[in-house]
Amino acid sequence: MGGRARVVIMGAGGRDFHNFNVYFRKRPEYEVVAFTAAQIPGIEGRTYPPELAGPLYPKGIPILSESELERIISEFRVDEVVLSYSDLTCEDFLTKVSRILAAGASFRVLGPKETMLKSSKPVIAVTATRTGAGKSTVSRYVVKVLKREGLRPVVVRHPMAYGDLLAMRVQRVSSLEDLDKVTFTVEEREEFEWHVREGTTVYAGVDYEEVLREVEEGPFDVVVWDGGNNDWPFLKPDLHIVVVDPTRPGSELSFPGLVNLLMADIVVVNKVNVASAQAVEATIERVKKVNSRAVIVKAASEVHLDRPELVEGKTVLVVEDGPSVTHGHMPHGAGYAAAVKHGGRVVDPRPYAVGSLRKVYEEYGHIGPVLPAMGYSPAQLKDLEETINRVPADSVVLGTPADLTRYIKIAKPVARVYFELREYGGALDELVANFAKRVKRGS
Repeated sequence: MGGRARVVIMGAGGRDFHNFNVYFRKRPEYEVVAFTAAQIPGIEGRTYPPELAGPLYPKGIPILSESELERIISEFRVDEVVLSYSDLTCEDFLTKVSRILAAGASFRVLGPKETMLKSSKPVIAVTATRTGAGKSTVSRYVVKVLKREGLRPVVVRHPMAYGDLLAMRVQRVSSLEDLDKVTFTVEEREEFEWHVREGTTVYAGVDYEEVLREVEEGPFDVVVWDGGNNDWPFLKPDLHIVVVDPTRPGSELSFPGLVNLLMADIVVVNKVNVASAQAVEATIERVKKVNSRAVIVKAASEVHLDRPELVEGKTVLVVEDGPSVTHGHMPHGAGYAAAVKHGGRVVDPRPYAVGSLRKVYEEYGHIGPVLPAMGYSPAQLKDLEETINRVPADSVVLGTPADLTRYIKIAKPVARVYFELREYGGALDELVANFAKRVKRGS
């Protein structure tokens, strides 16, 4: 190549920044000329700040649109593109690789060995093979077992680096007041809120070397990595739990979800209460073929409504978890299931969508008669509020974990959906409890 190898990091505002920080930031043999961004609105057009990029990058690094990838490779004379995504189908993965190669650059993926940080505290990681498989309920279940066993767990979340990157360098949330101060989007609130309500401190951010340093200095006994999308952990796990979803046959064949499945110590086959028995058994057989050493646990993701009287016999608008029904490719989620279960008549919100929400439906044509809780900017949050209030429904079912009533004005009665994990046989409880006992013994 001659001189510094010119690199583009291709991602969506999370794994890409982490890969830069832990691998490229201090290496003078590389010059990262740009990040490219997709999936999440509003990521491109910014600069990765010089305070985060380090002394090799006094002007920072531009974040450009992935749609311009071929032009960027040509104009910047790029030698190598590093794919740093979480949550791609195999078809999407192949398409991106093909674009890179056809444009004349080499292709690379940094693996777990190059990107996992080693913690001085024990780590349990919870990841998945696809977005929407139910990681959050599993993470909360693990935290409850650890607390019951007398340990002080802390949750470290996968990044959602959508706001002021420098201000988000390290995020620590222990209360709803903290949540309002340090989070910027509905997606972040979806992932933080339930942990905080259950009394668990959560860390996230942009620079996970600094996040880990602060966590290690804290009064915690064990770290629970609560993964995002289907990415592998940023922290090297001592116990790796991977969640699979039998309601989406073959969803294990995703990138990097299949990487997680191959590395798993425990595989939780979730949602067995809503998947067919045939789909559950077929999923278990696929898991066994891929990873014969993992312990397989079956579990139900149980959905509860706090105010079922607002749904029974009523017309309802269902608002779902955003990522699950967008790049997670689910037509609907727990909110829809709860509405149907309780006799609600679901109103299709698509004809009433405004602004950026109309574009979301155009981009993700698989979405069913539900409204994704999109709120990546104040303007999009306003579009969400207007769309909700335009839909002619008696009430609203919030299937998103975030309490949207704290952030927007909903002019209809609201019923919230709550999720709990119920495992079959108690194996996960026993395995996590045994892990906790080893931690207390110091072994």
